[in-house]
Amino acid sequence: MLLTPFLHLLVLLSLSIIIQPCYAQSFIFNGFKSNPTNLTLNCGANITENGILHLTNFTARSIGRGFYSDPIRFKNPNTNNSLSFSTAFVFSITPRYKKLGGHGLAFTISPTKDMIGAQPSEFLGLFNVSSNKNISNHIFAVEFDTVKDFDVWDINDNHVGVDVNRMRSINSTRAGYFIDGNSTKNELCLTSGRKIQAWIDYDGEKHEINVTLSVFSKKPITPIISIPLDLSEVFQDFMYVGFSASTGRIVSNHYIYGWTFNMSGKSESLDLDHLATLQTFYKTDDKVDDKGDDRGDKVLVIKFLGSLLLVLLAALVIIVGRVYVKKFKNIDVVDDWEIDVGPHTFCYKELKDATKSFHDKGLLGFGGSGKVYKGVLPDSGSEIAVKRISRDSKQGPKEFVSEISTVGRLRHRNLVQLLGWCRWKGEFFLVYDFMANGSLEKYIHNNAKMILSWEQRFKIINGVSNGLVYLHEGWEQTVLHRDIKAGNVLLDSEWNGRLGDFGLAKLYDHGSNATTTKVVGTLGYLAPELTRTGKPTTSSDVYAFGALLLEVVCGRKPIEMKASPEELILVDWVWDKLHEGALLKVVDSRLNGKFDEVEVTMVLKLGLMCSNDEPSLRPTMRQVITYLEGKVPLPKVFAPSCDGSEKSGFVVKFDDDAPLLEIVKI
Repeated sequence: MLLTPFLHLLVLLSLSIIIQPCYAQSFIFNGFKSNPTNLTLNCGANITENGILHLTNFTARSIGRGFYSDPIRFKNPNTNNSLSFSTAFVFSITPRYKKLGGHGLAFTISPTKDMIGAQPSEFLGLFNVSSNKNISNHIFAVEFDTVKDFDVWDINDNHVGVDVNRMRSINSTRAGYFIDGNSTKNELCLTSGRKIQAWIDYDGEKHEINVTLSVFSKKPITPIISIPLDLSEVFQDFMYVGFSASTGRIVSNHYIYGWTFNMSGKSESLDLDHLATLQTFYKTDDKVDDKGDDRGDKVLVIKFLGSLLLVLLAALVIIVGRVYVKKFKNIDVVDDWEIDVGPHTFCYKELKDATKSFHDKGLLGFGGSGKVYKGVLPDSGSEIAVKRISRDSKQGPKEFVSEISTVGRLRHRNLVQLLGWCRWKGEFFLVYDFMANGSLEKYIHNNAKMILSWEQRFKIINGVSNGLVYLHEGWEQTVLHRDIKAGNVLLDSEWNGRLGDFGLAKLYDHGSNATTTKVVGTLGYLAPELTRTGKPTTSSDVYAFGALLLEVVCGRKPIEMKASPEELILVDWVWDKLHEGALLKVVDSRLNGKFDEVEVTMVLKLGLMCSNDEPSLRPTMRQVITYLEGKVPLPKVFAPSCDGSEKSGFVVKFDDDAPLLEIVKI
């Protein structure tokens, strides 16, 4: 009877232990072959035969995740502060093409193992366009990113970043590692395919995060990232830990070889030499019979003869294949430039199916280089635009390569994104993001079925100007577009202006000059100096942008052949109206006077400034943006009287204190 209370207490304690969930505090995975049940895999992730966590393969726009199955307590129940944690893991990234990795992986701490609705590419399977930046995500991540995405402000295409609730890192640095005793950071290519060990340590008391990398088993003393960070508001009581990776149009294999995690001290480092390797996964061991040397010799001879036969057959196939290619020209051959700029993202059959055999019902438009068709990819349902370059087009292999090597590597929200390309039987195909609202040209001229409001026009102008600043200053090289016009400004579903068609673009290093002397472009947008020198510059792009500004405001082309003589040249007509003090009379009459007079006046004056005959007196695109954004007020414009006996000309005068001081007659 005396034992009864004790027995009751024992039973209650046992029940409390049973009903309490099991929350892991530390674990070690020296490979994942022996205990894969402790991991929750979703999307495309799997465990290889030799125990490597394989997050993504060479499937485009895919996601792969692997999370520890049990939740872990990350907050002190007494103080509600975030707890310290430490983790180490070994990973590698092997891209399909050596110079093009995509997109990366991230160590992740999340309230859920399933990020429903998350997108691949730059979002790494963690967020989507809507959820990115939401504080309700409660997601902490350290990204190992191999693509420079302008939209999320990536510093380069080989970096490590600390992310909280969004993909724009609060701190990032070029991937590298330190060797103890040496303060020089060693460069480290994330897409090298090498085993890389990463350590992530968070001090909940000091509120500090440290990220360390190495290609060795020993942890360096010096981290590559060390920043103050309080995760108390980010972490919930219980969270899941794991990895998420994704691919875009450019693809990579993302692997995790081993992983340690500890909530009560420093996590153990992993011995790289004792972890599985990719080579052993693909290797098959030959079994030799021990019963007799003669039998073993026979096996070796048979294997040798079989290998020799396979080599001869392979050589025969290669020879026949080359003859077949030369004769029929219907098999694509990979050239050196393709290895540099990327793979054949699409095969011809895929594009043919997407566009329903390039049916005229899907024709979006056409120009001198060919036709553009709308398509829908059968597998993903993604809408695309396919530019089929005509065999008779002047845009041959050289221009085709130019467009791929420029826009294919550019990433900006106001540039049309190139998704891929294809060659087939001497034809060239370029695949772009589909722009739901087509080109700007069809909305601003007299035959337009729909009239853009001034707010929409001003938004488009701002977008294109930002895209041009990126081309001229924001990328690793200066990019000259050389064909800026309304027809090459495309509008997405939200009426954002995006600059497209880079077939005439030229690249050169910052501080140098373009070497070409060939005059290309569209009449009305060509800067006058091009006819003399033939050398394009950022200033000649600005001239074309000035013509575009006037075109958008006035609702007519830079050269209107059906107009009266005084209105034939748009820029001259606007100058005349400025002189008469009737500048607003040039505004598109279809707006019915519904526009912001201050903004319209500013844009017209900017158009005139950009269209100056003297290149050195045109503003840069960086200066143009300061006016469009209202950071610097426009100068007063002086239009002196003219007796009409000679044509009035104007020049923009610059001053050190004011970027644009005045406009005066010459």
